[in-house]
Amino acid sequence: MGRIIAIANQKGGVGKTTTAINLSACIAEKGKRVLAVDMDPQGNMTSGLGLDKEQIEKTVYDLIIGEAKIEEVIYKNVLENLDILPTGIDLSAAEIELIGVENKEYIIRDEVHKVRDNYDFIIIDCPPSLNTLTINAMTTADSVIVPIQCEYYALEGLSQLMHTIDLVKERLNSSLEMEGIVFTMYDGRTNLSLQVVENVKDNINQNIYKSIIPRNIRLAEAPSYGMPINLYDDKSAGAEHYRMLANEVINK
Repeated sequence: MGRIIAIANQKGGVGKTTTAINLSACIAEKGKRVLAVDMDPQGNMTSGLGLDKEQIEKTVYDLIIGEAKIEEVIYKNVLENLDILPTGIDLSAAEIELIGVENKEYIIRDEVHKVRDNYDFIIIDCPPSLNTLTINAMTTADSVIVPIQCEYYALEGLSQLMHTIDLVKERLNSSLEMEGIVFTMYDGRTNLSLQVVENVKDNINQNIYKSIIPRNIRLAEAPSYGMPINLYDDKSAGAEHYRMLANEVINK
């Protein structure tokens, strides 16, 4: 039975999708079967793994509104050992579509659990907001990884996210756990990055991954080529650190 991990942070620009893409790819590289689920209407995980959003016939949106079965939506082997449930901009309308729908918090869970046994890991990229789509991801997941950018406002909004995770655990998914925090966009040349890491460690009683993702030009370039970092630049610091993170996640 596959482990389902949601990558969540309601703040944008913290490396959430970058982490979802590259963690999925680096776990798949190690021979594990991975399903990447793009729950962010921006669809950056979809394009970052090489799919053209304009050419996709069925997406997560079709799944949510009951127009497609999960087997029809999964794109197989976008990379070796890696399948994807893609999305497009129409997913942003899902909030409205779901008004008044019974058990709307469990739509994705009920679908994803049908294929769960086909995978070792299912990685869900959440939207950068605490909405129905994020709640769907959290009712589906076993655990949540929170990427935190090494910047001044890193802790802002984190307590709200923790509160949401606790509420989902209490009311909708009793098995949901906080998997851990991963630092992104780390710049070892600045005192600020060091201070943020120490500040979070002092204030947050959560698992913090040893792998810290550095600021890296190659990492920023990779999505525009529709490739994860381990394919775009195999030897880059970004690839090395995401492989380390994949090892930590697999062995947890």
